[in-house]
Amino acid sequence: MAGHTENHEAHGEHHDAGHGPGFYFKIYAILMVLFIISVLGPEFGHRTVTLITAFGIAIVKAYMVAVNFMHIRQEKKYIAYMLFAMLGAVFLFYIAVATDVEYVSGQRWENSAAKQIIEENKDYEHHLEH
Repeated sequence: MAGHTENHEAHGEHHDAGHGPGFYFKIYAILMVLFIISVLGPEFGHRTVTLITAFGIAIVKAYMVAVNFMHIRQEKKYIAYMLFAMLGAVFLFYIAVATDVEYVSGQRWENSAAKQIIEENKDYEHHLEH
C-alpha cells in the first residue's frame, strides 16, 4: 500500500491538498454567512447596497467555491485561461443579444412580437404596481 501512496506523490497528485473536514466546514460557514448577507442586503431598499450584496457577494462566493472545492489553484495554468475565455465568450454573447432582449425597437428594426406581448400584459403590470 505504501507503494501506491509513493506513486501518487511521485506524479504530483494530491487528492485533498491537505485539507481536512474542518477546513471545508469553515468554508461552508463563510459561504452561509455571505448568503445571509446577500439575502438581507435588498431589505434595506437602497439600490447600491442591493447591487453590492447581490452581485459582489455572488462573485466572492463563486471564487471561494472554485478555489476551495474545485481546486482551481492545483490545476494547470491553462485551466484558468480557459475559464476566463469562457467568461469572455458569455460577455460577448450578452453584448451581441442585449439589444434584442432589452428593447423592442431600434433605429432600423422593430420587434413586433415583443410589442404585442407587452400590450397584452399591460394590465398584469398595472396590477403588480398596486
